[in-house]
Amino acid sequence: MAMSSALLPEFDKEMANTRRTLERVPDDRFSWKPHEKSSEMGALASHLARLATWASLTITGDSFDLAPGGVPARFQPLESNKALLETFDAGVAEARAAIANASDEVFMGPWTLLSNGQTLWTMPRAAVLRGFVFNHMIHHRAQLGVYLRLNDLPVPSIYGPSADEGM
Repeated sequence: MAMSSALLPEFDKEMANTRRTLERVPDDRFSWKPHEKSSEMGALASHLARLATWASLTITGDSFDLAPGGVPARFQPLESNKALLETFDAGVAEARAAIANASDEVFMGPWTLLSNGQTLWTMPRAAVLRGFVFNHMIHHRAQLGVYLRLNDLPVPSIYGPSADEGM
C-alpha cells in the first residue's frame, strides 16, 4: 500500500473533526480568552484553520523557516467564522491533493524546520505530517474544545460522544 493511501483516511477523519469544531466558533466570541496567558478564541481558531496548509508546505517544500531573517512569522487572526471555514476548506483541499499525489519517495524524503536559518530538526516528511501537522492540529483542536466548553457552546463528538452529542 502506498503511504498516501495509508495517510489519507486519517487525514480525512481529522479534517472532518477539525471542521466540525471550527464551525462552532461564534463571531461574537473571537476576542474571548480563558486566561491572560492564553490566546484569544479567534487567534486559536485562525491558527487551527491554517494548519492544513502545513501539509502542503511539507510535501512541496524541503523546509520552513519560522523566523526568516530573524523575524518570527506572524499571521493576522481571521475575522469571522465564515473566513475560518473558507481558509480551512481551501487548505484542506490543497493538502489532500498534495498527499494523494505524493510518492513514497517524497514521504520518506527529509524535511527541515528552521528558525532564522538554523536547523531545529529534520525528519522524513511522513513523520512531519503525523507529528508536526496532524498531532499539532489535534492538540489545538482540543484546546478549542475547552474554549467552547467554557463558553457553554456545544463540543462536537470527536473520538466518542461528548457531553453535547452522542455518536
